[in-house]
Amino acid sequence: MYDLIIIGAGPAGITASVYAARKRLNFLVITLDIGGQAAWSGDIENYTGYQFITGPDLASKFESHMRQYNFDMKENEEVLDIVRMDGYFKVKTHKSEYEAKAVIVASGKVSRELGVPGEKEFKHKGLSYCATCDGPLFNNKDVAVVGGGNSALDAALQMIRIARRVYMININPSLGGDTILREKVERDSKVTVLNNTRTTAILGDKMITGIKILRADKEDDLAVQGVFVEIGLIPNSGFAKGVEKNKYGEIIVNCRNETNIPGLFAAGDVTDVHEKQIVIAAGEGSKAALSAFKYLNQRR
Repeated sequence: MYDLIIIGAGPAGITASVYAARKRLNFLVITLDIGGQAAWSGDIENYTGYQFITGPDLASKFESHMRQYNFDMKENEEVLDIVRMDGYFKVKTHKSEYEAKAVIVASGKVSRELGVPGEKEFKHKGLSYCATCDGPLFNNKDVAVVGGGNSALDAALQMIRIARRVYMININPSLGGDTILREKVERDSKVTVLNNTRTTAILGDKMITGIKILRADKEDDLAVQGVFVEIGLIPNSGFAKGVEKNKYGEIIVNCRNETNIPGLFAAGDVTDVHEKQIVIAAGEGSKAALSAFKYLNQRR
């Protein structure tokens, strides 16, 4: 029986683990990976203390800090369910079951899929959801970035340095995102922005050879060797079945990171916290751990 189980090891989960370790709690971290969305980010210029750092470098520093402490961790393990028992929780994964007096859900978000023909067939065969991870594989090739927000702009800026040509496939009339990122993308000669354009299929044989696009009611084929899907994220909250969520699937928390279930806390991008930023997720993780510590102290 653990005092606490932390689900996820992104900025929120890692920070929660550091605070839990400093409070000398007996806790377990269960996670599929380490770093979360931070590890997939490109250049970061707004994390306090670093005027500039890459996402993977920041995630590495998070992990190094976390591993200074001695606690149990289950990596590459997916949580399937959280069951409220009589005075404790049972967390079920695809490998085992674990018990704790309190739980923090910090499972972040996962990439939203296009839902078009060919997407599943060509995943990891030219189609990616992470330019930071897979961008170097497309050196001097033509690629498409599907999306028009900050994540798509970030992916395009990364691929400008690697690819021969970058097409931005944006379903909206104009690009969104931060002005600085948008201006950098729009003025680069390598980038072609296709607004009011929908991706309708992924094409290829053994690997991607192109995409089918719909623009002004006319369907065309666009020859590319790589596709980066950057159309947003959805909260990874499906396993938390009894928790109150909003219409987006985000777990609803109060200012103390409490959910509607006593002893069950949540932090970071999986919650309805205003704005999704690395620094915000880290702060929310620390709050959740402190709230869990207070909850455990008040138990009989």
